[in-house]
Amino acid sequence: MSRPNAGSEPDPWRAPVIVAQIPDAGLHRELEASAAERQAMAALAGVREILSAHASFDVVPKSGGRVHVTGLVRGRIGQTCVVTLDPIESEIEEEVDLMFAPEAEARRLADLIEEGQDDEGPSEVADPPEPIAGGIIDLGRLATDALFLAIDPYPRKEGAVFETEVTAPDPEDHPFAVLKALHDKKKGQ
Repeated sequence: MSRPNAGSEPDPWRAPVIVAQIPDAGLHRELEASAAERQAMAALAGVREILSAHASFDVVPKSGGRVHVTGLVRGRIGQTCVVTLDPIESEIEEEVDLMFAPEAEARRLADLIEEGQDDEGPSEVADPPEPIAGGIIDLGRLATDALFLAIDPYPRKEGAVFETEVTAPDPEDHPFAVLKALHDKKKGQ
């Protein structure tokens, strides 16, 4: 998942899980971003403010070093209406369902899926797993990415409609009006 300005700034909301320490039964994590984290996230996302950001994840180990992460990310975002320029707030609720795999395995599966699509056209194969970088899955970054992907880039206040001023064209205002005038003048002589 990519986000605006990815790589240029540190992740503002961090909640790392060390894959080797995930119990066989899995684990559950409830996250809530602090005011400072929300402020940094808002700056990174280019929105007026993030009033709340919560995430609930279930992290379950699978065979082959894979990890399945499911959950729900909720947030309240303060933006500016693109029509009225009034401040507005919107609720976001985004489901997360991702498989993670060790980096080499994730690359291998991504290559296999890409090759399969080249040979047979679009396939029904699921997306390749996300890579596990350094033995850690950062649930805070995952929640931030899910939240950013759900933000409406053109928010509108309820009922706001962009209206352009429509004027009827002047019948005398067209490309050949000058020629018509010369023609009429010549006829009148």
